[in-house]
Amino acid sequence: MNNIKYKRVVAKFGTSLLTGGTDHLDDDIVSSLVAQVARLHKQGLELVLVSSGAIALGRHKLGMTQGVSGVARKQVLASVGQSRLMNVYERLFSQNDIVVAQALLTRSLLADRAGYLNARNTLLTLLDLRIICIVNENDVVAVDELQETKFGDNDNLSAMVANLVDADLLLLLTNTGGLYTADPNLDPEATLVPEVWRVDAEIERMASDTAQSLGTGGMITKVEAAKLATSSGVTAVIADGREPEVLVRLIAGESVGTRFLPTTGKLESRKRWMVSGLSNRGGLGVDGGAARALRKQNRSLLPTGIKKVEGEFQRGDVVTIYDDRGSIVGCGITNYSASDVAAIKGVHSDKIVAVLGYDYGAEVVHRNNLVIL
Repeated sequence: MNNIKYKRVVAKFGTSLLTGGTDHLDDDIVSSLVAQVARLHKQGLELVLVSSGAIALGRHKLGMTQGVSGVARKQVLASVGQSRLMNVYERLFSQNDIVVAQALLTRSLLADRAGYLNARNTLLTLLDLRIICIVNENDVVAVDELQETKFGDNDNLSAMVANLVDADLLLLLTNTGGLYTADPNLDPEATLVPEVWRVDAEIERMASDTAQSLGTGGMITKVEAAKLATSSGVTAVIADGREPEVLVRLIAGESVGTRFLPTTGKLESRKRWMVSGLSNRGGLGVDGGAARALRKQNRSLLPTGIKKVEGEFQRGDVVTIYDDRGSIVGCGITNYSASDVAAIKGVHSDKIVAVLGYDYGAEVVHRNNLVIL
């Protein structure tokens, strides 16, 4: 595998890329992407594709060239278009003697620990069998993406798939060159950001200022996806999928688009599930001392450092932990319910039994069940 820097890759193809700005798939673009994937696959690379385009194909098939409103109508378009999308991939990959599979996922499925593990086991088995899986959200039953509130045109879904399969690299391919300092269509002085070490408020501001004509999610959801991927130890890249041999070049480590560097090492599966945010049931606000202890000293979260409780979570649920400035510290599995934590917040651990009449340990979140972001 000469000139290949990464072994396992998740590549997301957006609607705006696959259609080339039209109301149907661009055959040249899709054929080029498939040819690159096939070549890399034959060199031993492991690839999973997250592909949009079902709604666009359904719209074209039914002659609905104008915008379609309403969740039910969009679900109809997805239902009509999904099989056609798979037929395109089946035809193109079969020309290279490559077997493809389909996986339709939903947020609720991945939020469930058993569902998460089942999806993970299936995708890893497909990789072992050298089958290329085409992943999409199950638009027919899931309304989050269609309402543009959760996955965001498969961007965040692709990051979660990268999390699922322990990918080395996540490629978010669209019809723009990457993240710019401002909207390049409006600001002639806007420049490409070649590398991001950490997604902070300034990076998020750039994403909100960048052109939003990138499918359902725009640049904001792509940066959100990159943030999720890098927090799980995965390198992420936003790049123009129309660039010549873009997949081959990116996987070889060439600087194309905007590269987001991992903010942590590879996480084991349970912590990947926690950090995805899919199962989050609430939040805990902590004081400055607790935040420093968590971030710098690898400590557990004790009740004495907790100031606020949000949500109606139960013992064993995943909660987000944030500091007194509202910045996320991490997430973890709580040993106590929301009502319990509300009763013991601010008190020392040796007082838990006196307050509750029982205890499940001195820690609200033990360090072994904690992921710092």
